[in-house]
Amino acid sequence: MSGKKSPNGSRSDQEGTTEARRTPMREFSRSLPMSLLRAREAVMRQFRPSLRNHGLTEQQWRILRALTAVDTIEVTELARVAFLLGPSLSRILRDLEARDLIERRTAKADLRRGEVSISSKGLKLIEAVAPTSEAIYAEITHRFGARKLAELQEMLGELERSLAAMEVAGEGEAEADE
Repeated sequence: MSGKKSPNGSRSDQEGTTEARRTPMREFSRSLPMSLLRAREAVMRQFRPSLRNHGLTEQQWRILRALTAVDTIEVTELARVAFLLGPSLSRILRDLEARDLIERRTAKADLRRGEVSISSKGLKLIEAVAPTSEAIYAEITHRFGARKLAELQEMLGELERSLAAMEVAGEGEAEADE
């Protein structure tokens, strides 16, 4: 399929007619998942250099931040709140434990379950990253506007809550098979 790209981004053939794929869906770039991913990337692009300077990945930072909000948390609950899959979380926890940034132990109530907490060294790392992180937040707030940022966070929370009650296609069938 050779042709030139038209100003609207579609390809045109040799005769000048437009060959655009027509789908019964909204434009890809206007899909909600893509808009959210682009916004997330724009935000994380601001934080990555600081995290790298402190030897942290985004996922490690998410775990450490989640651990600052609790004394101790079960590994399965940590996976849920940090939006990480179990195998990824296990690898990351191993790395953080090797660096003495977290402490792991077996749950007293159920020896099959693990619990995690942030260590004093992990808290010191959080304290070292915090000033830069807060400066980045301040710049984002300055550029976007405090009111708009608060409204955005409220709207995203509302979206999450409204979709939580929405039935997911195919999910009920999988539960019925179990």
